[in-house]
Amino acid sequence: MKNYLVSLALAAGCTASMYAQQTEKPNLVLFIADDCSFYDLGCYGSPDSKTPNIDRFATQGIRLTKTYQAVPMSSPTRHNLYTGVWPVRSGAFPNHTRANEGTLSVVQQLHPQGYKVALVGKSHVAPDSVFPFDLYAPTLQGGDIDFDAIRKFISECKDKHEPYCLLVASRQPHTPWNKGDASQFDADKLTVAPMYVDIPETRRMLTHYLAEINYMDNEFGTLLSILDQQKETDKSVVVYLSEQGNSLPFAKWTCYDAGVHSACIVRWPGVIKPHSESDALVEYVDIVPTFIDIAGGKPIAPVDGKSFKNVLTGKEKTHKQYTFSLQTTRGIYKGSPYYGIRSVSDGRYRYIVNLTPEAKFQNTEVFSPLFKQWETKGETDKHAWEMTHKYQYRPAIELYDVEKDPYCMKNLADDPNYKTKINELDKQLKGWMKYCGDEGQETEMDALNHLASNLQKDITTKEKKNNQSTKGKKKRNKKH
Repeated sequence: MKNYLVSLALAAGCTASMYAQQTEKPNLVLFIADDCSFYDLGCYGSPDSKTPNIDRFATQGIRLTKTYQAVPMSSPTRHNLYTGVWPVRSGAFPNHTRANEGTLSVVQQLHPQGYKVALVGKSHVAPDSVFPFDLYAPTLQGGDIDFDAIRKFISECKDKHEPYCLLVASRQPHTPWNKGDASQFDADKLTVAPMYVDIPETRRMLTHYLAEINYMDNEFGTLLSILDQQKETDKSVVVYLSEQGNSLPFAKWTCYDAGVHSACIVRWPGVIKPHSESDALVEYVDIVPTFIDIAGGKPIAPVDGKSFKNVLTGKEKTHKQYTFSLQTTRGIYKGSPYYGIRSVSDGRYRYIVNLTPEAKFQNTEVFSPLFKQWETKGETDKHAWEMTHKYQYRPAIELYDVEKDPYCMKNLADDPNYKTKINELDKQLKGWMKYCGDEGQETEMDALNHLASNLQKDITTKEKKNNQSTKGKKKRNKKH
């Protein structure tokens, strides 16, 4: 019977790999970078970056141009990504956070479909009861991905004929920017984003940032090579995500487009048409329900995201009408004692509400030597003064036309021509907050109660154990 079905598929012009995708549960592989601005990838328009593996990968599947995060920080982003639940609803909304007990993650959601679920690389999620990965392999000493653990996990799943969900979390290009070869980039010829202050130190730092993006691109290339070597490419759905923007001002820790707009590229051989592109509005909260849908199942507990499988396959061109984001400075290094931000976008306009505009916005970047140089430059340079002032002192509401103004430079909130749009977006934002149980400033003041005080300690302990184990193996190998 199976051979007959294969014959029919081939007669209809399908390849054997297409047939395999239609009859077997595909493996689910997700690679996420760390603090990488989406516009700093070649396939998303960067004239300076060197990302050959990501760029080539983009030609093999679909490149989504309007994918967004709920929070522009690593820990709440990963909780949201791996659970499909909004940050305030799961409790994981400050940085260095933890989800409420009883929250279900991709692990519990995919186990009923027979999947083994592994996380290799950066974790930044807790508690273990919410994220009981079948395998957790932290980064190696120096922050590199444990590719041997990936090879072993794939091989074991293949031997047992088990489909798998493999989450690979790089630590690049998170600061410190000390990996890769910065000499590849000519600082004098770089394109400097308009919200930055263009001084030699900014350009020098950008060369190191781009070098680390190139290093991360090589990591992604290694992952793809492993899938090829294991003959898993045609059996796997692979997703690439850039995470939030870099740690320079106006990206990470903010709800400007540079902070919450992400790269998202998906390859699914035989199903997704190569060289595809979509401007459908998609969010990280949609990844888990999409994986469940691709696996052929239904969520075993409610999720807040919505599967965009039909966008990937070309059956639908749109997905959502609005995307939502939030930010709290409570729980971040050198963050403001309180500064909550909420935002909504319809893909064209981004509306931002600053809950305490009377307060000064700050984080570790404000105290950096680079920002101090920007402030010094601002004593004689109008643009430098405007940017350093804009970053720290925000109005109650902001509105940007991100199609014309992708770096959110011109606030349209005071223009009466946009009053109707502001009212529309404000209503949507308040509705989302109500659904999440987000009470604005009251929720902000409760943020510290949701910190995972032992999270960093737990990660450090696990990584030390892993490094000790690795050193032990090397010693044993030398003896033999």
